[in-house]
Amino acid sequence: MTEGPPPVRDVDGAELLDASAVLAWLQGEPGADQVDAVIERSSIGAANWSEVLQKAWQHGRDGDEVAALLVALGLEVEAVTPEIAIQAARMWSQCPDLSLADRLCLAAGKMRGATVWTADRTWVGRSHGVVVRLLR
Repeated sequence: MTEGPPPVRDVDGAELLDASAVLAWLQGEPGADQVDAVIERSSIGAANWSEVLQKAWQHGRDGDEVAALLVALGLEVEAVTPEIAIQAARMWSQCPDLSLADRLCLAAGKMRGATVWTADRTWVGRSHGVVVRLLR
């Protein structure tokens, strides 16, 4: 078990990682090297953080150990603010097939001016004005 919750920050600019990008890095998949280059100065939204840990447990890894590793690397967790939640809800009408976590990540990226990293090709053409870096 980790020694406490990961740090949560409210960051303008910087790099924002989607769960798929962190999972690609953890699993050594194509694009992991791109994430490796930015992970120490990146953040992840709380919904995506939950998704990463859930996938770790789902695939037999210890989610607490994964969390500790990511926190030790400097990855910080961003809170879901009411403004981000509203923006993500508005995105639903244009992209109803994107998950809530995906829309929250895009909304946070848009509101904070962050570059968002993902391995999810379904985001192509749906960036809502966000700079999206697609792995692979």
